[in-house]
Amino acid sequence: MKKVKVAPAQEAATLSEKMRRGDLLSAACPSRAIMKHITSRWGVLVLLVLEGETRRFSELRRLIGGVSERMLAQTLQWLEADGLVNRRAYEVVPPHVEYSLTPLGQQAAHKVRDLADWIEGSVPAIMQHWNNTSAS
Repeated sequence: MKKVKVAPAQEAATLSEKMRRGDLLSAACPSRAIMKHITSRWGVLVLLVLEGETRRFSELRRLIGGVSERMLAQTLQWLEADGLVNRRAYEVVPPHVEYSLTPLGQQAAHKVRDLADWIEGSVPAIMQHWNNTSAS
């Protein structure tokens, strides 16, 4: 077998380069926590509902069927801590809080939207596969 020489640009990245970019395959990489927040069931849906919109908590809960108040609050806190969601509280009675996406959150929502569109478009083929698998 012929040995292939790797060009310097293709050599393994240094540790500092990996830490700057992230290494999702490494259990210790902080990018894993961010991926968990964005790609969780509720994280994806929050990003989709907030894409281009500012919404109140009650509106988010109404639009995202099946999410509990606790899970929605936790998901919003995660996404806010990651810099993807802005939370704006107004000092009025009763309290009024609005959520919107940051520019980084808009980028993430765009990526998630592509995945969501693919899933929606692929449902018939996937369901057909389910039916074929369960019939065997």
